[in-house]
Amino acid sequence: MADRLTPPMRYPRYGEESSDNHSSGKKREKSGNSREVFHKSKLSEFILLGGFDIPYFALVMLLLAIGLVMLLSASYPTAYFNGENSYSFFIKQAAFAVVGVVAMLVMSKIDYKIFKKYANIIYFGAFGLLVIVLFYHTDMQAAGGDEFKRYIPIGPITFQPSEVGKFALIAFLSAYFCRIGNKVHTFAYGIFIPLVFIGMYCGLVALENHVSGMILMFALGAAIMFVGGTRSWIFWLGVIGVIAIVMVVFMFPDMLPEYVEKKLIAFTDKTYDPLGGRWQINNSLYAIGSGGFFGVGLGNSKQKYMYVSEPQNDFIFSIVCEELGFIGALVVLILFALLVLRGIQIAMKARDKFGSYLVLGITAQIGIQTALNILVITDSIPNTGISLPFFSYGGTALLMLLFEMGVVLSVSRKANQRKV
Repeated sequence: MADRLTPPMRYPRYGEESSDNHSSGKKREKSGNSREVFHKSKLSEFILLGGFDIPYFALVMLLLAIGLVMLLSASYPTAYFNGENSYSFFIKQAAFAVVGVVAMLVMSKIDYKIFKKYANIIYFGAFGLLVIVLFYHTDMQAAGGDEFKRYIPIGPITFQPSEVGKFALIAFLSAYFCRIGNKVHTFAYGIFIPLVFIGMYCGLVALENHVSGMILMFALGAAIMFVGGTRSWIFWLGVIGVIAIVMVVFMFPDMLPEYVEKKLIAFTDKTYDPLGGRWQINNSLYAIGSGGFFGVGLGNSKQKYMYVSEPQNDFIFSIVCEELGFIGALVVLILFALLVLRGIQIAMKARDKFGSYLVLGITAQIGIQTALNILVITDSIPNTGISLPFFSYGGTALLMLLFEMGVVLSVSRKANQRKV
């Protein structure tokens, strides 16, 4: 007799599944779940969960709202004088603002590391646009006959490649300095190669007769080199070199394009051509002085009535000073300062060097551009034609700026994610 009783084997009835089938079904269910998890993990590589930095978002939206209000106030006399709808500048800018906010929110959900993966494509794609604009552009000329090659016409709108180039340069250099590691301390990798890539962009922008864009592009490149770990002595040499170049330029202004030469002369000689070369900056100073401490009131500027040339563009902050006064202008500058400081905080909390470099580059762009614009309208530096972020009229500039704000929010969202 057997020591143990063996249970009788049970055969499945018709329509029933065997235990093996049950187990295989479970395996299939498990494999199906694993595939689902796999797809979710793949999706999570590009889509970020969690919340972004609310204070930064609030500062962006506040500056955007104030900028749109001031653009409406500053632009309607010029629009009316040009025979357009008085609200034409505002309507176009508001439309780009809506699209830009949507782009910012969408970008805040996308993992910023995608720019590291495709940094080379982004750089050379923008490089191609900077080449195209030299041959296919809108017809714009300065009074001296110099041709501006800054905008590509696309149907009813125009597109400014240099705005894309700013972000492309920031993304490319951020990825580059992450990739080279300790080689950053060598001359070839830390100085020469980055300067070549920066110089390629600056050279193309200079050929557009866009000196202010070239200056800003070089400053952004230098900022990424600094945070990327390039030896500090190169920056002291750079400062000495810039001072030497500035001295030579002021001594021999005729070596530059005619429109730049006139701006340099107008800066050094305050009595030069008050109805021409000094017209815009003189009336900008009148507007700032007229504002006093509390301003003349929103919408009550007199200098925007064809005294300050193109008040909706580079000199819009002079209208802010006139209408809102010293207090209003100070509030706007404090908001910009808070945005820059918050950007630095987000960069310090980033999970990787690429995210940190990316945010610092974008933050440097806002800070440098704002500082140069204020220096121009106060006649502290020559008129370089640099726009004020969130305020100056320009669809491409506003759209790209809000897109970059989305990139910063993406970095902040990634930093806020909990580690699983």
